[in-house]
Amino acid sequence: MKKLVMGVALGILIANTGVAADNRIDGLRPDAPELAAPGDQKIGVRTLQLVHKEQADILNVKAGEPHPTYDRPLTVEVWYPSAENREGGQYENVYIRDGKTKVTLYGKAVRDAKPVKPASPAPLVLISHGYPGNRFLMSHLGENLASKGYVVVSIDHTESTYDNKAAFGSTLVNRALDQNFVLNEIDRLSKQDGHFMKGIVDTSTTGLIGYSMGGYGSVITAGGGVTKASTEYKWGAPDGTLTRMMAGSKEHEALMDDRFKAIISIAPWGMNTGFWDAKGLEGVRVPIFFMAGSVDDVSGYEKGTKAIFENTVNIDRYLLTFENANHNAAAPIPAPAEAWKPSEHLDFVPFAHYADAVWDTLRMNNITQHFATAYFGKYLRADKEMQSYLDLVEDAQKGVYAAEKNGTLKPEHTYWKGFANRTAKGLKLQYLPKK
Repeated sequence: MKKLVMGVALGILIANTGVAADNRIDGLRPDAPELAAPGDQKIGVRTLQLVHKEQADILNVKAGEPHPTYDRPLTVEVWYPSAENREGGQYENVYIRDGKTKVTLYGKAVRDAKPVKPASPAPLVLISHGYPGNRFLMSHLGENLASKGYVVVSIDHTESTYDNKAAFGSTLVNRALDQNFVLNEIDRLSKQDGHFMKGIVDTSTTGLIGYSMGGYGSVITAGGGVTKASTEYKWGAPDGTLTRMMAGSKEHEALMDDRFKAIISIAPWGMNTGFWDAKGLEGVRVPIFFMAGSVDDVSGYEKGTKAIFENTVNIDRYLLTFENANHNAAAPIPAPAEAWKPSEHLDFVPFAHYADAVWDTLRMNNITQHFATAYFGKYLRADKEMQSYLDLVEDAQKGVYAAEKNGTLKPEHTYWKGFANRTAKGLKLQYLPKK
């Protein structure tokens, strides 16, 4: 009854106010930080079907028997700068959290638009969702970064999507493998005659954004090998299939790819369940910008994301904290209107998968877009101006806003660059250099 009443109330709210009713992924609040705004480029989007051949079929592994293999399908969404002076489109038949309901999302990208042929290829950014999730969960970042000249590829991780959720062991084993494979495939397609991606993307300069289990994969991709104990969990990957990710193993070292130049890891899962220790995290070699909510009860904060941040001692790293936010901080798009209603396929309202009890989702999206622009601008484009958006007073609340009437900043001004007065509340940005 409680769930029904809540659903009716939310339905009335949507009908009467229009809240969440248009399912837009490209929203921009009036108080959004400076770099959150879309760039100057029009953007296109296409869907590709990739196949990673002869991969371990984790769902059918049996202890003591030869491990079966299969050809692993991976659907990806590709956003890119467009040569067409058009804007606006939709993403149809997108599943929400219940894995049954299909919705339409709206954004700025034009389906199958002709790509710009740039003077020099654009940096690549890969996006890796959580468990479960899909390639549209962080589509706001796909569009936003593409409008700023990046080619962005978001992955549907097979056996880890809303409509294809399977045993957790598959996600544990395949997440980093998927990330590496998609990088290789985009590299191959970028050199293939007649393919729309030829000449538009530079895979030698690649960024990665991972959320939750995508964040777990990003730590492995960056060089963080897992503990031996985690490869033996009964609820984890079966029959030793995770040992190839173990710290110090030749198999894990072989996964390292120096084309990854910068990573954004949002609420990476695993530290709070023993998948890493200090020794394994010493292996991380790609700079990482971590993001997390301070009360994350899924990945953990003090013993989760913050502990990973503190122990990745061989890289320069940042940690952006959303005070009092939970696990949904920073990453998910605003909950589609259809997710505001109860689903007979879940014991919770799907809205809860996207939203936070304290923070407005669109505000968090805009903040993420701002810092992703600054961070990737620094590491993927060598844009020296971006550093000033990262050199900040650690606690935004302690920043001093001091400006003349004409807007000229006074010498004592220490407020976060790019944020209007009073709009950086509830945020902290920590920085630690490599040892």
